[in-house]
Amino acid sequence: MKALELVRLLKTQLSEDIYTYDYNRETNKLRLTHKATGKGIEISIPPILAKYETKKEVAINEVVYTINETFQAMEKEMAGEIDPSLSVYPVIRSTSFPLKSNEGNRFIIKDHTAETRIYYAVDLGSTYRLLDEKMLADWKVRETEVRERALFQVRNLENRFKTDEVAGNIFYFFNNNDGYDASRILNESLLKDMKKKITGDMTISLPHQDVMIIGDIRNETGYDVLAQMTMHFFTVGTVPITSLSFIYENGDLEPIFIMAKNRVSKENENE
Repeated sequence: MKALELVRLLKTQLSEDIYTYDYNRETNKLRLTHKATGKGIEISIPPILAKYETKKEVAINEVVYTINETFQAMEKEMAGEIDPSLSVYPVIRSTSFPLKSNEGNRFIIKDHTAETRIYYAVDLGSTYRLLDEKMLADWKVRETEVRERALFQVRNLENRFKTDEVAGNIFYFFNNNDGYDASRILNESLLKDMKKKITGDMTISLPHQDVMIIGDIRNETGYDVLAQMTMHFFTVGTVPITSLSFIYENGDLEPIFIMAKNRVSKENENE
C-alpha cells in the first residue's frame, strides 16, 4: 500500500463531511481537521504503512479508533468535561515526541532516560488527554501535584504478566490493555519485586506504550532474542517508544545496544 492509497482508505471510514484532509508529500504526514470544532491532529504515514504490512485491516482499524478517541477527548475538553478530579497517570513517550500540543501549549513533561520522556495524562476511560501548561493554569493545579498524583496512580495499577522461555532465557510481558503498560517502568516497587525473580541480567524494554517486557537474560543468545522481539513490537505498536532496551541494576536504567554476534555494548561506553 502507498501513502495516497492509505489516505483514500481513511476517507472511507472518517468521512470528508466531518473532516478535512491535508496530506503533505514532503513530510509524509496527514493532518485531519474536525470541521465542526476546528481541532486537528497530525499523523505520520510511514509507521502506519509498516504496520499494515503485517497487520493489514487491523492496523487501519487501530488508526481509525485512535483518531476517533482523540477527537472525542478534544470535544470533552471544549465542553469543560475534563477536570483535575479525574485520574491522572504518567505516560512514556520517545524523546522525539512533540513538546507542545497542536495549539502550541507546552506539555507537562519530565526527563526520564536518554531514549524516553515522561508526559502526564488525564484518564477519560477509553482514551486519555495529555496535560499541558494551559490546562493546569486553568485548573490552578501545580505540576508537582500532578506528578505526585500520577506516580501514586501508576503504583496502584494491577500488574498481570505472561511468561515465556526462549533458549533458556525468561521474558515477562506486561500487556494489560489499559494504556499504561509502559508507565509501569515508573513503579519502583514492581521493578524491585521482579528483580528478585531474576538470576541473570535484568533488562526492561518499552517498544510501545501498550507493553513492557522484562527479561531475565541468562546467556548470550538471550540478547539476540531480545533485540528481535523488541524491534518487532516497536514496529507494530500504535505508539512506538524505543527499540532499545535497558539494563536495570541498582535502581538505575542504562540503555544498551545489542551488537552483532550476541555482543552487548552499554550506550555510554560508545560516546
